[in-house]
Amino acid sequence: MNRLPDHIAKALGVVLYPLFVPTYGIALFCHVVHHQINPLPWIWSLLAILGTFVFTLVLPVTSIWILIRRGEVTDLQIDNPRERTVPYIYSAVSFAFWSYFLISILHAPACLGFVAVGGAVAIGLVAIINRYWKISAHLTGLGGLFGGIFSVCAGLGMIPSWSVVIGMAVLTLVLMWARLHVNAHTSAQVCAGWLLGLTCTAIPYMIYSYGT
Repeated sequence: MNRLPDHIAKALGVVLYPLFVPTYGIALFCHVVHHQINPLPWIWSLLAILGTFVFTLVLPVTSIWILIRRGEVTDLQIDNPRERTVPYIYSAVSFAFWSYFLISILHAPACLGFVAVGGAVAIGLVAIINRYWKISAHLTGLGGLFGGIFSVCAGLGMIPSWSVVIGMAVLTLVLMWARLHVNAHTSAQVCAGWLLGLTCTAIPYMIYSYGT
């Protein structure tokens, strides 16, 4: 029983692995828009989810797997900050292609495009910061989802429900506990990661909407 918290913390680290978060976010976007605003063509939703899955998960994980095979990275979690730079750069490039896919191919709403671009920027910044300080990529991903929800709601004229806000807040605290429990980060590193993700996905669209 004493090992139960360890298993829970590790499971949360896997389920909320940063590269899973964009697919969760797009699936949530498609569900909410389809049921609360305007029914989406099923092919659009399918392409959006599959495209997100490929660009933000399959391609980055493939690059990490290749680096593991070459002995340049130890494991998929990339716990060693010295090994993170190259995989994060590959991931940032993949996210940039994801942004192009959403904006130019699927003609997604501007708010969603800004969130995708913000995600790519966040990963690039994490790659730079991790050369000097092990900021939490897990919390950057979750903070990005939090900021993305607010950006999309603002762009579509919606008000996020309290259940979503409270649920995201609880999920954030739980993931912070998990990363601290496995000694992956310090409190400052998890808080900084969350704020970085939130800023990168929330601020760009706010600036754009204010200017227009």
